[in-house]
Formats: sequence, C-alpha cells, structure tokens
Amino acid sequence: MGRGSVTQPGEESPFRNRSVEENRLLFTQMHDGVFKDGEKVLRAKIDMAHPNMLLRDPILYRIIHTDHHRTGDRWCIYPMYDYAHGQSDSIEEITHSICTLEFDVHRPLYDWFVEKLEIFPSHQYEFARLNLTYTVMSKRKLLELVKSGYVSGWDDPRMPTICGLRRRGYTPESIRLFADKVGVAKRDNVIDLGLLEWCVREDLNKRAQRFMAVLNPIKVVITNYPKDKEELFDVPVNPEDPETGSRKVTFCREIYMERDDFMEDPPKKYFRLCPGGEVRLKYGYIIKCEEVVKGASGEVIELRCTYDPDSRGAGGVWRSVKGTIHWVPADLAQKVEVRLFDRLFTEAYMDNIPEGSDYKTYFNPDSLKKITAFIEPALAAAHATFPVQFERLGYFIADCDDAPHHRIFNRTVTLKDTWTKKIV
Repeated sequence: MGRGSVTQPGEESPFRNRSVEENRLLFTQMHDGVFKDGEKVLRAKIDMAHPNMLLRDPILYRIIHTDHHRTGDRWCIYPMYDYAHGQSDSIEEITHSICTLEFDVHRPLYDWFVEKLEIFPSHQYEFARLNLTYTVMSKRKLLELVKSGYVSGWDDPRMPTICGLRRRGYTPESIRLFADKVGVAKRDNVIDLGLLEWCVREDLNKRAQRFMAVLNPIKVVITNYPKDKEELFDVPVNPEDPETGSRKVTFCREIYMERDDFMEDPPKKYFRLCPGGEVRLKYGYIIKCEEVVKGASGEVIELRCTYDPDSRGAGGVWRSVKGTIHWVPADLAQKVEVRLFDRLFTEAYMDNIPEGSDYKTYFNPDSLKKITAFIEPALAAAHATFPVQFERLGYFIADCDDAPHHRIFNRTVTLKDTWTKKIV
C-alpha cells in the first residue's frame, strides 16, 4: 500500500447525514461570521472506509477570523489546499500541475474534485524535490533565516530563491542549463552546488564583458616609466565574442596589482611577482621587481619595479615570461564595494545533520565578505547592470543598490571551483 493508506474504516461524524438544506444554511452562517474559529467546518462526503485517508470526508472550508493581506476582513472562511488546488489550476487551465513526491497520495482527491465539479481537467504530476548541497530548500527554514537576520531578505544573493539567484547574477540560460543537466527524477537526491556554478560559468564565459579589477591592492611604482606619460591600449571586451568590440585600458607609472600576486619568499615554480622576478602585466609590458618597500610593522606596502619598453610587442620585440597578472591604473581606478559570497552553510548535506541539532549552527559566518576594491576606468564609466568578468578573478554583477556615488558589485562565481580545495 502507498503512503497515506490504512485498512481500518474511519468513524463517521454524527453530522454526516444532515440534509442538504441544513448544510447550506450552516455554510451561509459560516460565511456570514456567525461562528467562531474552529466551531464549524465544511466537509466533502466521500468514503470513510477509503484506504486513502485523504478521501475520508476531507475538510473543504474552515473558519479563520483574521485580516487577509489582499481582501482585509471581507472573508472569514477559507478553502483547504486540497480543495483549492485543482480549482485554481482549472481556472488558469493548467495542463500539468507539478508537485513534489509527498503529494502523490493527494492526487486521487485532486482528481475527485476535478471530476465532481466538472471543471477543466488539469492533471497533477509528482517529481522529486530539487535539493542542493550547502543550503536548505525548506521555506520555513529560509523564512527563519530572513526573520532572524542571518540574511538580508528573500533576495539575498546567498539564498536559493529565484530573486536571490537573479541578484547574484545567475542568468535564466544558466538555470535552464542546470535544469537540463539535472533532469526530472522520481527519487529524492541532492545535487552538488558545483554543478549550478559550472552552468553559470559556461553561460557567462560566452556573454560576460571583460574588465580588470583589483580586490586586494598593493601599489606598484614603475620607476623608469615617465611620470607624466600615459598610454592607451586597445583590448578586447570579450575574446569569446569578437563582435563585442574593444575597450581602452590606460597604462601609467603607478598601478595597483593583487597583493596575492606577490610573494617575498616564493616556492619553486612560482610564476607571479617576487623580488628580482618578472611578470607580464596583462595587455601591457613586462615588469621586474627591483625593490620591496615595507611599513613600520614590516608589512609590504609598495613594490618598485622597472619595465621593459620593448616587451609589449607593438613595434618592439615580443618575449615570453611564465606569469601574467592583472592590474589597474592607480590614479584613474575607481574605488568600489565588492561583496564576496560563499556557501550558506558549512555542511554539504543539511538533511543529514544530527537529529535534534539546530541547523542554524551550521550557518557559514564567512558566507558574505564586503571589501573595498578598485576597477578600471572603462567599467567605472559603464554603470553596467550586465554580467562582467573581473579578469582572473571571477564573474560579477552590479547589485540592485549600486549607484554612481557608491558602486557595488556582487560576485556571482569564481572562475574556478575553489571550495573543494578549501576544505581538503
């Protein structure tokens, strides 16, 4: 027998055989507010011996004296879900009403109402609920996260909601690709969040415009480059789509580079910048680190480098170095806020946490980090709401709170999956 099925007949209500006239009068009084909450209900007269409990005279209407967010106090009776479900679908002429697996035992009642009411024959289909690692899909738990202030709202970019995904920069195409990859199943399973991230990378790699941004800056002074000189380099907006054209990148004496791209005492096979080492500035020249300037507490605050004026290749002699790093011009770069999002929870399979434990104890305190970064002038002038790639860093999109005087970018996803490496 399926879920919800029993073998023993139920006990009939003493009011089950009231006349139609009396039931109509009582229902009118329910509608008119004569009775208190819970004092009366309206039931369907079906079969108290039916093996499916849901077909044993189910409740159709109950009394609730409370304000409705749309109709105020106009109504004090409300239909039960099972009664309203099929009628709502029929009114909208829904052909395939998709439900999760726990509603399979509700389908006979759904069909019974459609048949007896002689309404548009919508049909209910059940499939497995989509579950993702490192998050919860329960509306009750998500609501608790919102109300308790763990997230900023239903559209918080960490939330597994459509509005949250949209605000984070997930495109409809990436979600459709994810749905195609996952497919439809009749068995509950948990999908790795990494698959969803792979899908958005696949889509954004084709469409996202490229710009340079530095998230953790350290100043570089190119000592042999003229102080009053600037060069404009013409570079592609998206190498994957030549039709997007080009943008201008300004090169000058002082730039910012990523602090993570410098190491004072590097290991073997380190291909970024180090004392005495060379790297190529993306789209630009090869530079060599000549001096490391430190602050009072010993931290590196500035790098002094020289550049090879013939190394860009345009009219000079192209030569290759193993490392290429991104950068922005120090004086022209715009300061912005960047929000780095990570997994909502630290536990991958939240349905498997020990029974009785509070799921909120697995909330990831590092799921949101706000930092100050610098973006290149071309992006600063764009005021873009379209997805962009911060070269070598990941995909980002301007937040809905973004403004000309306070630019805010949300990280959609990194260029590569770094989470696995983080927990190994």
